[in-house]
Amino acid sequence: MTNRKTLFAALAALALLASPALAGAGGNGHGNGGGGGNAGGNGNGGGNAGGNGGNSNGKSGASHGKSSSARGQVAKAKADDTVDTTTKVSSVPKEKNIHAKLGRLNSLQRNINAYMNSKSKKFAAIQAFVTQSAKAKVAQAAAEAAEDKLDALNSQLTALTSLTPDQIAAMTPEDQAALPGKIADLEADVAAQEAEVAAANEAAAAAEVGTDDASLDAALTDMANKPVDAEVTAWAQGVLAGKIDQTAAAIEAETTP
Repeated sequence: MTNRKTLFAALAALALLASPALAGAGGNGHGNGGGGGNAGGNGNGGGNAGGNGGNSNGKSGASHGKSSSARGQVAKAKADDTVDTTTKVSSVPKEKNIHAKLGRLNSLQRNINAYMNSKSKKFAAIQAFVTQSAKAKVAQAAAEAAEDKLDALNSQLTALTSLTPDQIAAMTPEDQAALPGKIADLEADVAAQEAEVAAANEAAAAAEVGTDDASLDAALTDMANKPVDAEVTAWAQGVLAGKIDQTAAAIEAETTP
């Protein structure tokens, strides 16, 4: 018994001696464990930070993507709303302004007194054309009047020479006696009128010289300070027609007794 007690006491003493060493070893182990735990905590923190940072960057990227997309949509909308005015404007032909082409020829619209009294050398060719055209108009009217008179005389002569014997017998003796003289007189009148018609036609033909389109173009070119084309000539013909009529009326008034 004494030996057992002694043995147990020795074992207990050994255990006590061993406890501080075990306790120190355990303490170190806990400390390391705690340190590992803290390190793990830091790792989690880093992970969370990194994750959050990644998420933040992801969100920022998404935001940037949305912003770029929005700007693209706005730009597209503006592009869609933009009207290509250049194409539309260029596709519309410009209308010609005849008065811009006329230049100095705009003066042709002046009244008849300006035509007859102008001292401008540039106006002289147009003056001559208008005057000659008016003379031609008067001459043509005279030729037509001569033709009308000849037609009337021929109608009278035909009426007398076409009388039947019964119609002559129905006439008074005096009219029967005067009939041959009347026919002779009418024949003479017809011959004279035919000569007058021929002369009038010759005068009208002569008056036409210098009144054709070529003469007008030459007169317009002499006056103009810009090119004369078919459009300008047509415009001038329309404007000058009234001036020619007025000049012709003045010439007839001077020559009529």
